[in-house]
Amino acid sequence: MEEPYKLGEKCLKTNFYATKTVTEALIPLLQLSKSPRIVNVSSVYGDLYWFHNEKLKEKLLDIDNLTEERIDEIIQWFLSDFKEGKLKENGWPLTISAYKVSKAALNAYTRLMARKYENILVNCVHPGYVITDMTYQTGIITVDEGAKGPVMVALLPDNGPSGVYFDQTQIAPYSSTSIPFL
Repeated sequence: MEEPYKLGEKCLKTNFYATKTVTEALIPLLQLSKSPRIVNVSSVYGDLYWFHNEKLKEKLLDIDNLTEERIDEIIQWFLSDFKEGKLKENGWPLTISAYKVSKAALNAYTRLMARKYENILVNCVHPGYVITDMTYQTGIITVDEGAKGPVMVALLPDNGPSGVYFDQTQIAPYSSTSIPFL
């Protein structure tokens, strides 16, 4: 599968930057709520298992030093390597690369927002491999089944977890040691 640079760039603009823009626009309204929630739709493809650069993984996992600027630098580094054909040599994912980077960046941003807004529960969730147009109808669960995770996370109690990744309805690591299953 060939992934042209322009489509990769568009993927990052849609999955990461557009989500970030909408989230930041809604923060003032969310802060008026007694029970604010942000639920970012992620993917097992955002798992850092797919990345083969340990320094990059460390940067994305280092919540104490993670900033929006650092996430943006990582995305720009990826785009530069993508354009120059240096994905393999710099440890980036080699298939559906931009999608994986966009979801890993979204996961990092989720953790950053949870730290920044302690009064808002901010989490991300992989809904599962859902039968949709995006999966070319090859998914293994229905849309209703895929909605369970995001809805559950949106309805967490006020003292629920924040800054975590859910694989459907279960808390999961941001970086697996074995292949994450769809």
